[in-house]
Amino acid sequence: MRSIRVAPVALLGAALALTVPAAIASAASSGGASSATGYTVTPSVIAPGGQVTLAARGCSATATAGSGVFDTVTIPGGGSAAATVDWDAKPGSSHEVTFICSAPPGSTAKVRLTVAAASRAPTAGSAVAPAGVRGGLGGGGPSTAELVAGTVLAVAAATGAVHMARRHGENRPR
Repeated sequence: MRSIRVAPVALLGAALALTVPAAIASAASSGGASSATGYTVTPSVIAPGGQVTLAARGCSATATAGSGVFDTVTIPGGGSAAATVDWDAKPGSSHEVTFICSAPPGSTAKVRLTVAAASRAPTAGSAVAPAGVRGGLGGGGPSTAELVAGTVLAVAAATGAVHMARRHGENRPR
């Protein structure tokens, strides 16, 4: 009888043990190259012609970001902006992205950006992907909302198992 009471708790523990590491891994891998000051470049490895997101979460005022492979970009306070890497950027090269915060006393941060192997430049009239559709390769992993929803579903399933186990025990003849 005691094993029936312990089983739902073990299931709940297993569900939580499976969801927590995924949440931590997602949070750790979702950022791209960054510094401890809140300045990030996502993704940190990009093909020529690709678009990166530059975030200046560590600056409460307007910030600028510049590099040798894209034009200088203005970033709103605490926000982010996009920049397109030059098509002629050398594959395999590594570049410094310099963030400058205009808030007093002002700060500067440097983050690394690596140019990956070149992708084919788009041509006029080419609407079909050269290698076909590559489904399932997009996205950056589960979002916080998805992780919370998954945890809620796991807890609900464990709660239902506990309820059914208790109810089953009450209906047994003794």
